[in-house]
Amino acid sequence: MKKIIKQILREDRQEQFLNKIILLMKDDFPLFKNLKDYGFNLTEEEMNYVLSGIFGESVRKKGRRYNSIYNQNGKIIYMEDSDGYWEKFEYDNNGNVIYYENFYGVWRKREYDDNGNQIYKENSRGDIIDNR
Repeated sequence: MKKIIKQILREDRQEQFLNKIILLMKDDFPLFKNLKDYGFNLTEEEMNYVLSGIFGESVRKKGRRYNSIYNQNGKIIYMEDSDGYWEKFEYDNNGNVIYYENFYGVWRKREYDDNGNQIYKENSRGDIIDNR
C-alpha cells in the first residue's frame, strides 16, 4: 500500500511540474529551442503532454530536421527549425487556415463562410478585407 501511495504522490508531483512548464512556455517561441535552453529534458510522453497543454488540443510531434507538431486531423500547427525559426497555424472546423504567425512577427487572420469562401482577411501590415 505504501508503494502505491508513493507512486501516486510521485506522479502527482510530475504532473504539477509538467503543468508549470506548460504555463511557462505557453507563448514562449521558439518552443523546442527554449525548452532545450531552459534545460528541460523531457521524455516523449512528457513532451506530448506539455505540447498538448500549450496548444490546447491533443498533438503529436514529428520530424528530425524540423520539429513539427500536428493536430489530431493531421494538420501541421507548429514548425520550428534548428535555428529557432518557427511558424504557427490555426484551423477552423473545415480545415481552413484561420491564423498564421511566424518568427518575424508576420501574422494573418482569415474567416470563411459555410461554403469555404474567404470572407475576411487581416494581416500584420494592417491590410483588412472584410466581405462578411
